[in-house]
Amino acid sequence: MLRTVIFTGVIGIVFFAIEWLGLGVVLPVEKWFILAFFFAVYLFQHRLLEFGTKNDNKNFVQFFMASTVLRLVLSVVFVGIFLSFGIKNIKTFTITFIVLYLSYTFFEIYGINAKLRRDLKP
Repeated sequence: MLRTVIFTGVIGIVFFAIEWLGLGVVLPVEKWFILAFFFAVYLFQHRLLEFGTKNDNKNFVQFFMASTVLRLVLSVVFVGIFLSFGIKNIKTFTITFIVLYLSYTFFEIYGINAKLRRDLKP
């Protein structure tokens, strides 16, 4: 969970740096909402996986798949809500959302892979 906080902090610093350099037109105005959404979803997913595997790790796959589907559904709802509000620059919003979605997904896969590799060593 600490790694997720650090990862989100690094992305926040990158957002600040982009604005500070005057390249703010590259990112949508809603970038902080997108970042907060991913942070909240991944904290929720972490808690769900922690709850699901508290006593036994054999339920890990089921809880992981359920949390992944839930994350996908919440992402579609989030994008739908923002698109229904009529945001100004749909293209940059969508690109930023997809890049952050993929970044968090790769970060999650890397963390799970490292954890599973560590657990399998004799």
